[in-house]
Amino acid sequence: MDEITGYIGRKAFKLANHILNLFAFTYRIGMMVFYRLNGGSALLRRLTLEQIYIIGFQALPIIIPVALIIGSLLIIQFAKISGQYDLGKTTVLLIIRELGPGITALLVILRSATAVTVEISYMKALHEIDAIEMTGLDPLRIVCLPRLIGITTAILSLFVVFDLVSIIGGYMIVQMMTQIPLGNFLEQIGKAITVTDIAVGMIKAVCFGFAITVTCLYHAFRTKDRITEIPIVTSKAAIECFFYCLVVNVIISGAFYI
Repeated sequence: MDEITGYIGRKAFKLANHILNLFAFTYRIGMMVFYRLNGGSALLRRLTLEQIYIIGFQALPIIIPVALIIGSLLIIQFAKISGQYDLGKTTVLLIIRELGPGITALLVILRSATAVTVEISYMKALHEIDAIEMTGLDPLRIVCLPRLIGITTAILSLFVVFDLVSIIGGYMIVQMMTQIPLGNFLEQIGKAITVTDIAVGMIKAVCFGFAITVTCLYHAFRTKDRITEIPIVTSKAAIECFFYCLVVNVIISGAFYI
């Protein structure tokens, strides 16, 4: 019994230490946003724009078809029960508040977060991070800050694209390919949507961006000199990103629904 209690205690302390380290790492990166450098700002802007382009713009061929499929399927199902539920409010609740930020974060984790973890892990294992430090530059500013801003901005932008495409595009697909009567569907959406609905989705998107970026970078910076560790680190980072996004989603939803 004592061995089991001790094992649980050690795991709890290890988990608490890991969470505190993540918060400290987030604080260190986040504070760099408020500090200005005498030089290097052009490089920082270029790196940030590159991340937004790679993570955000290049993900559009994936996010748009997914949004169209999910939006059209949900509208078809909602239309069948429109007599029992308000079609506009149901669509806003599920797509804008829940599915929009959630699916966007999941696609970013699968497509970009793992790539970021692998990239930075290789830089750490091959001592490129050490080389950056030897030049007098801070790796957190050069490597981490552009990715934090880039991933967060990309998730926020993709969330907006997902919502617009899933609602408007899904509505157009249903109208063209089915005989299901939707009536004044877009007008119902306009009446049902509120500032709170938009705020909840955007807050989730920003928090997801921070959680995903910090988790991936934290695990990547802990990579040792062995390249064989990179797949293990990448897998752990992806699973943790997904878990933290679920936790953040429950906390934010609970705060606004209660």
